[in-house]
Parts: sequence; structure tokens; C-alpha cells
Amino acid sequence: MAAFVKTILIADDEEDLRLLVQVTLENPSYRILTAVDGCRAVDAIHAHIPDLVILDWMMPGLDGCEVVKMLRQNPDTARIPIVMLTAKDGIESREQMASLDLAGYLVKPFSPLELIQKVREALAR
Repeated sequence: MAAFVKTILIADDEEDLRLLVQVTLENPSYRILTAVDGCRAVDAIHAHIPDLVILDWMMPGLDGCEVVKMLRQNPDTARIPIVMLTAKDGIESREQMASLDLAGYLVKPFSPLELIQKVREALAR
């Protein structure tokens, strides 16, 4: 049964949001890891190679876009599905996210059901 467990990394500098996403995704099928910023996210990704990354766009240090670009340049992490969380919802933001080869994105605030659906879609890719 353990072979079917998917590892999901949640990277967001807002503790309340990390906890909300973590609680929403609590499920025996998921192993949840967390990171408080982009640098720690990159370290955790290289240490554990998750099946999915849920990544906040605006974080101190490395922002979500920078993290995605780094991951896409490395053959070991290039194909990891990434769902971006963002408060940005303008045309420029959508175009920038479209250029990043994301599995999807959610605009804050989002519903837990939206999150669950995006995670399922991303893991099915």
C-alpha cells in the first residue's frame, strides 16, 4: 500500500495558508511536506523529489516563479507537476504562469474543493 502514497510539497511563507492546504489534503494517500520559503522548497524538492509541488508565487528570497524556473532546468525535477497559489489574477500574471509549464494555479482565496480537484488533476498528469 505504501507504494501508492504520493508526496506533496507545500511551499508558502504564510503559516495559516500552509496549514489550511495541509489539513485540506490530509489523506492516507498523501505524504505532506512543507517549506516556508522558496530556498527551503528547492532544498526539500531535491532531498525528496515529490510527486507534486504546491507553490506560492510571492515568497521572500526565491519567489515561486524563480523556483519553477530552477526546477524546469534540472532533469531530475523538470517533470514534477506544480500548482501555483497566487493573489495575482491579472492578464499579465496569467500569461506569466502560462509560460511556466504549470499543472495549474489557484487564485487566493480558493475553496478547499478547488484545491482538491487541482491536486487530483495534477497527480493524474
